[in-house]
Amino acid sequence: MWVNAKGQKFWVKYHFRTDQGIDFLTQGEADRLAGVDGDYHTRDLYEAIERGDHPSWTLKMQIMPFDEAKTYRFNPFDLTKVWPHADYPLIEVGRMTLDRNPTDYHTEIEQAAFDVSNLVPGIGPSPDKMLPGRIFSYADAHRARIGVNYKQIPVNRPKVPVHSYSKDGLMRVENASDPVYAPNSKGGPKADPEKYPRVEVWRRGERSSMPLTRNGRTTTTSVRPARSCARSWITPHATGWSPTSSATSKTE
Repeated sequence: MWVNAKGQKFWVKYHFRTDQGIDFLTQGEADRLAGVDGDYHTRDLYEAIERGDHPSWTLKMQIMPFDEAKTYRFNPFDLTKVWPHADYPLIEVGRMTLDRNPTDYHTEIEQAAFDVSNLVPGIGPSPDKMLPGRIFSYADAHRARIGVNYKQIPVNRPKVPVHSYSKDGLMRVENASDPVYAPNSKGGPKADPEKYPRVEVWRRGERSSMPLTRNGRTTTTSVRPARSCARSWITPHATGWSPTSSATSKTE
């Protein structure tokens, strides 16, 4: 979901289209390379960047007004469906380019923890059933793999200061000062729902009628999320987009 400065909501799909074209290996070639050169694709990417042949992907969006999802001819959050381009044409937004190889593979690649729950203001989740699961499971996997303070590692650290009451835990590197609880009487930071209202989420109990097609017959069903999806703020305001997945499309 996208929400603009006027509070208008839109459902969106992200499409990262390769600028290199599409190529493939035959099954026989893939089987042979898997046995003799397991680093083939990693080395190919590394060498392309080194010689200045920087790979890129063009980001294109499909945008659906919020209320149109209620009456669209099929459930727009069904993972088995695509939004017809005739109804919602692709809009070019920008380009993601890989123009630098890591200097330390462990600190910059292996410790990188992309997290679907890191959403800037103006971007929120959708009823896509895979998305709430990933919002939970990605962060949970990082806590198990890297540690509970994985967001303090330089490669994952936000570009702006973070003010929270979180403290302790394995491998914490930022000092926590009193108070470390909320609410408190010491003037500590607190949420400001009037200045930063949470308008990019589905509320508990909010329903939306969706068309459902079975055996060639269309009926209407209701979508109701089990709970509001948790959010994790990484910047004080939306300054741009940050691709975190190589998937070709995603609905929010």
